[in-house]
Amino acid sequence: MASFRYTGRNHQGERVSGSLQGNSVDAVASELVAQRITPLQIEEETASGGDDAMAWLADRLRKRSVDLEELIIFCRQMYSLTKAGVPIIRAIAGLGESNRNLYFREVLQAVRADLEGGQSMAVALHAHPRVFSTLFVSMVSVGENTGQLDGAFKQLSSYLELERETRKRIKQATRYPLFVLSAMGVALAVINLFVIPAFAKVFEQFKADLPWATRALIGTSQFFQHYWWLLALLLGGGLYAFFQWIKTDEGALTWDRLKLRIPIVGGIFERIALARFTRTFAMMYGAGVPLLQTLSINSASVGNRHIGQAVLAMREGVERGEALTRTASASGLFTPLVLQMMAVGEETGALDDLFVEVADFYEQEVDYDLKQLADAIEPILIVAMGVMVLVLALGVFLPMWELGSVAKGR
Repeated sequence: MASFRYTGRNHQGERVSGSLQGNSVDAVASELVAQRITPLQIEEETASGGDDAMAWLADRLRKRSVDLEELIIFCRQMYSLTKAGVPIIRAIAGLGESNRNLYFREVLQAVRADLEGGQSMAVALHAHPRVFSTLFVSMVSVGENTGQLDGAFKQLSSYLELERETRKRIKQATRYPLFVLSAMGVALAVINLFVIPAFAKVFEQFKADLPWATRALIGTSQFFQHYWWLLALLLGGGLYAFFQWIKTDEGALTWDRLKLRIPIVGGIFERIALARFTRTFAMMYGAGVPLLQTLSINSASVGNRHIGQAVLAMREGVERGEALTRTASASGLFTPLVLQMMAVGEETGALDDLFVEVADFYEQEVDYDLKQLADAIEPILIVAMGVMVLVLALGVFLPMWELGSVAKGR
């Protein structure tokens, strides 16, 4: 008999794992079912200790995340399968078996087990928040309740595709500035650690009175040489403290508020968040989600806690009986033109259609801003590089011009 390692869920829905002896995978699966354990994965254990170590290492190095592209493909496939009339459990099982991402495969197998246990799909997806967001689960819940699950997956695929394109444009716009800044950082490090010390030895031999720029450069270089470990420690500690701070509720809220005030890019962050809010609002409101629930879900999925708090304030205003346009105006997030479009949508009863127009309006502004981002940052980079070259020229070449006079004893 061979030894098999299994992963499954017990009758209480808890994840369990272990090993069993059996003649085949089917025999082990039958034994687990008899123990009221729903098997998710069964693999035969190897006898070699080296192979076990390699398997353990491979499991540790295995990717434990799901990319946006994989979620888009999943939504498209679920739309096609549900529209064709394939049962949900069979669709999830098929996608789980054929998925290349082992982590995503385990998640889908767990979802299938929950569905077989009688849970709804929204509840089964909600058990995996690292993969499926609040918006994703809410849209699936709406699709289940309205009998339009295929339409919900179609809308989700469109939303995720838009999210992917936005991220792609941001990366394209910031690639050149980040490359230039990285090159400047490397150049400064090389100059301070290798170039300036060589010039400093030459200047010391002539015992000349050096200009202030040269003394500043030499002092900076010596500080880098002697205390580079301290700088690295401070930089690493500062980054660690910063990332720990933004994980807290207060830190995340403060950071999201500060991001909106960053010159040049702060306005882009704000418009991206507002475009996401209006697009999601139109999608959910058009699907029949109540207004208050739509605002609550949007406050968590907008991607910025500061703007999310403003959306919650809008929800409280609507709950008190105020018009949506009035609460939106009080939030201070929207321009007069957008508020007029909201007012028309509220008066005509076509709020979802008008919010689609508002989302298109914001996305066009984001697209224009991203195209102009490189042009806006380029002058700043040129000025920064000019200042660096000027300081180096004053600090290195000015004393060299005087070395001839010093050598002649003047």
